Amino acid sequence: MRAALAAWLVLSLSLLGGTGAQGMCGDPPAAQSRSIPAPQLSPEERLSPHMPQSLRCDACHAIAFQIEEQLNKAEGKAGKKALKESDYIEVLERSCSQDWESYGVLELDGEKRLSGPGLPSQHPLSVLVSGGPWPSRLSKLCHGYVGEQGEAQIYSAHRRGSAALRQLLCHGDKGPCTSQKERPDLPKALQNEL
Repeated sequence: MRAALAAWLVLSLSLLGGTGAQGMCGDPPAAQSRSIPAPQLSPEERLSPHMPQSLRCDACHAIAFQIEEQLNKAEGKAGKKALKESDYIEVLERSCSQDWESYGVLELDGEKRLSGPGLPSQHPLSVLVSGGPWPSRLSKLCHGYVGEQGEAQIYSAHRRGSAALRQLLCHGDKGPCTSQKERPDLPKALQNEL
């Protein structure tokens, strides 16, 4: 019994001390080291109060997702029936005024993308820069879509399904996800505002 206890103690101490383990089990595998840099943001991306043009399509999809989630939740409480006008107006206001802290920007293969709930999942080894100007940019953009499209039109699109809401907000004639080729040429004054 003492011999077994002594052998166990020697083995335990050698494993803890680092001696003997390599001889018994071989060298431990080397830990792989990876370095993932944070996105390099331009001055516009860091300082402008407006959403950069390159991220507006992602932002629109995030906004459509949040509006859809909030309206679905409100309809669930109302027994899945249509909301009254005053109710959906309140839900849309709440959707746009949320904190948006779960969204941020990351860089994949040299391209900056917005990331967060409702957006396609990104590479698991990437650095997300959240907070800062991103929440206020999303909130402003959301309020802009509601003001431009109108609460009734947004709610009507929602009732037809999430694809209809995304089409209305993101892919229509003026939508941020419409490619430049599909877009009519904008007057120079409008291009400067974007």
